Amino acid sequence: MNGDLEIDASDRLAKSGPRGVDRAAVMVEATLRLLGQSGLEGLNVRAVLKEAGINRRIFYEHFSGKDDLVLAVFAKSVQLTADACRSDMTGIVSPVERLRCVIFRLAVGDPRPGEDWGPALRRGAALCREHLRLAEARPERLHAALEPVLELMAQTIADGIAEGIIRAGSPGRLSKLIYNMLSTTVHAELLASVADAGSPQRRCALAEEIWEFCRSALVVAGI
Repeated sequence: MNGDLEIDASDRLAKSGPRGVDRAAVMVEATLRLLGQSGLEGLNVRAVLKEAGINRRIFYEHFSGKDDLVLAVFAKSVQLTADACRSDMTGIVSPVERLRCVIFRLAVGDPRPGEDWGPALRRGAALCREHLRLAEARPERLHAALEPVLELMAQTIADGIAEGIIRAGSPGRLSKLIYNMLSTTVHAELLASVADAGSPQRRCALAEEIWEFCRSALVVAGI
């Protein structure tokens, strides 16, 4: 399709309604709430319209369908995660420890303000499942949505390589390898028939296992 006709999720997020109301952002927030309440099972266009208080015509002015909306939700969620990672890194000098912060944040997740762990885990599980589906259906758009976290990991890895504490390699490629391994591992864990697979304690233990694997692969021996 001609690039002039292609309107991606980030462009739609810039469209605002009367009195400065960003209707796309309202629908993204409504979707995040629905994912926290009932995961993917409760997510459809009708439910989003009801939660957001927006009609179907307005929805299709901003999004081409459910996949387009989910990509916008991904973009919002990833940006929030990247911002939280930067906050976690404040005062941490070592690139290795900064990378650990990112991996833990991605693997464990975090409740939004006013939430407990239940909605956070349901939303995280839903987005994890959608990640694998969209990686096949909309790979370019998904990659664009993931860019804030991938860039943060790549820069952290590049800092470690420059300091001689992370093995030489392509920071961009390494960040993608880490993210893909992490997301598929968490997805497999969530699909496993383990009662506490989604609990904060189990996710923290899984994050530690993922980190040790990454550390062994990336960090120069003896560091």
